[in-house]
Amino acid sequence: MATIEELSPAAGPVSTRPLEDEIDDDEDEDLDETLMERLWGLTEMFPDTVRSVAEVSAQCSVSLAKKFYSFSRSALWVGTTSFMILVLPVVFETERLQLEQQQLQQQRQILLGPNAGMSGGMPGMMPPAPGKM
Repeated sequence: MATIEELSPAAGPVSTRPLEDEIDDDEDEDLDETLMERLWGLTEMFPDTVRSVAEVSAQCSVSLAKKFYSFSRSALWVGTTSFMILVLPVVFETERLQLEQQQLQQQRQILLGPNAGMSGGMPGMMPPAPGKM
């Protein structure tokens, strides 16, 4: 600072203020300029052809992103509905058949005893002889 003074304990409290010139210099450094204004100022540095190419490429990128988003939404809808119509009925039917087989096996185990459920009950096979266990 330009107003540095020696302070002694006997001098008491001293308030120091920066000079008016320093205040004005600080205000000049802070420009109230938005980002868009700065970018608009930078466009004047480039030729018209470069600006037009950048504009066309930005528009194409946005258009491509919109089309890709629309396509992905449609593809996701088609895939989800096809899965629900074609695959889920098969999954539900196999689950129902497994449940029926499990219930049949439980009934067989209740009627024939605990060893009947373990043997598997293959058709055409004789049950094990009672004396050979």
